[in-house]
Amino acid sequence: METLIPKNHPRYHSLMTREKMSTGLKKGLVHETGLIAHGRGEAFDYLLGEETSPFAEQAAVVAAAALLLAQHPVISLNGNVVVLSANDCVRLSEAIPSVLEVNLFHRTEHRLRLLIEEMKSHGASEVLGFNAKKRIPGLSHDRGICEENGIYTADVVLVPLEDGDRCLALKKMNKTVITIDLNPLSRTAQTADITLVDNVTRALPRIFFHVNTLKQKNQEELKRMMIEWDNQKNLHQTLVYVSKKLNSMGGYR
Repeated sequence: METLIPKNHPRYHSLMTREKMSTGLKKGLVHETGLIAHGRGEAFDYLLGEETSPFAEQAAVVAAAALLLAQHPVISLNGNVVVLSANDCVRLSEAIPSVLEVNLFHRTEHRLRLLIEEMKSHGASEVLGFNAKKRIPGLSHDRGICEENGIYTADVVLVPLEDGDRCLALKKMNKTVITIDLNPLSRTAQTADITLVDNVTRALPRIFFHVNTLKQKNQEELKRMMIEWDNQKNLHQTLVYVSKKLNSMGGYR
C-alpha cells in the first residue's frame, strides 16, 4: 500500500519520487540495486539545492543541439529511468526524433518485457532492446548487449543514470555520449562528451524544451555550439557552484 504524503510536506517531491521507486521495485521494473543508486543520487541532489544549476542548463542546450544534429540518435533506458521519467523520454524521443532502447545491467527477458510494455503504456510506439544481438566491444557484462538498429549503430547516445565503463566503451566506438549524472566526479560524468549534473526528472524536460527551441536554428549554429562546448570546464564550474552553496550554508565551518 502506497504511503499517503501530504502536498504541504517539505520533502513532498523527494518522498513521492521514493514512492515511485518503491512501486517500480514491486512491479519488477527496478532492480533492488537501483534503489541504492537512487539514494546516492539523492544525496548529491541535496548539494545542488535540488534545483537545476546554470551549468546544467548550459549542458541541456548543447545536449539538445547534439541530438538534433545526430543522424541516428538513441535514448538508452534502464529501470530507474523508465520508472522516474517514462513520459519525458517518450516526448523527447518524438521531438528529436530518436530511437528508444532498453539496456540493462541486471538483464532478464521478463524484466525487458516489463520495461518495454511500461514505455508503450506511456505512449512509445516502438522500444528496442528485446532482440539485442550485438555487443559493445570491451563490455563483458549485459549492458554490452544492444540492438544493431539502436545503440550499436547510433552516432549520438543519451544515457541517463549510466555506468562509467559503458560510457567509455561507447566513446571508443566514436559515438557522442550525453549523460545525466548527479555526481560530477563519477567516471560517467568525467568521460561523457556532454554531462548534465542534474536530476533526471528535471534534466529531461530541459533538454526537451531546448530541442523545440533549437529546431529554429540552422545546422551551422548547432555545430558551433558543439565545437565551443567544454565539458571539463562545465564540470569544474559545477563543483565551484556546489562549493559556494555549501559555504553559504556554513558547510565549511
